[in-house]
Amino acid sequence: MTGESDANAPVKGAVAEGESRPDAGTEAGSKTGAGAAVSTASTDAAEDVAETEQAVAAVEPESEVLRVQHGMFGVKGTGDTSGYGGLSRAIDFPSAGQQPFGGWWDEVYDRMGALAPNSSDVIEKVVVHRGEITFHVVRGQLATLARHLRDDPHLRFELCSSVSGVHYPADSGRELHAVYHLQSMTYNRRIRLEVSAPDADPHIPSVVPTYPAADWHERETYDMFGIVFDGHPALTRILMPDDWPGHPQRKDYPLGGIEVEYHGATVPPPDQRRSYT
Repeated sequence: MTGESDANAPVKGAVAEGESRPDAGTEAGSKTGAGAAVSTASTDAAEDVAETEQAVAAVEPESEVLRVQHGMFGVKGTGDTSGYGGLSRAIDFPSAGQQPFGGWWDEVYDRMGALAPNSSDVIEKVVVHRGEITFHVVRGQLATLARHLRDDPHLRFELCSSVSGVHYPADSGRELHAVYHLQSMTYNRRIRLEVSAPDADPHIPSVVPTYPAADWHERETYDMFGIVFDGHPALTRILMPDDWPGHPQRKDYPLGGIEVEYHGATVPPPDQRRSYT
């Protein structure tokens, strides 16, 4: 009985007070619908255009579509042996939200605006999606905003529980994203900050001076994605050897093969396997 109650209990702070459906209009399932039946051996350009139009049309009109992915690994011509050769889905960003967001989300946003009079120079956009709120922050303002979020008595986001990275090669000029999960222990609230940087200048201010627990999180994000956190006390690799080339979780990092017991044999990476059909 205890297990059943725990399983049905809502996550505290995940839904804004007084707002039963802050993500109204969104759906938890796939937004692209059924994938088109596609032959993985075909390279016909007209077929690719038709797939792209179908996937884009299935996405919310306000969403920002970065690209349309065909198959699991983007394999073309040789056949995709992953079993996902017919998959066609749009990679898109949720649209920006407008006030009122609902409950305490508006209080937090208004307070952030009061602390930064030119709020448009600090907050690029606000996204409410799947019951969570994300503030997209101008990277040069991140350190100052983080200090306000921690110290202001109306905000009190004392805990940075996670720093992670995302690589969007198609997001020109904003290829690298850093995501911060903040929690207010005082008010039991959770928000997310997201900061972007271009691949050619992958620098983002460190939040370690404000949130010391972010030390190893930023090191891992640097190690896996190559984001340089300016002001970090010791920004070195944490998972890979110091002389490791590249950053393994970037989308342009090559897929590796698998060594097997037979001498000199390997299982090739997915994008290099031949078709069995």
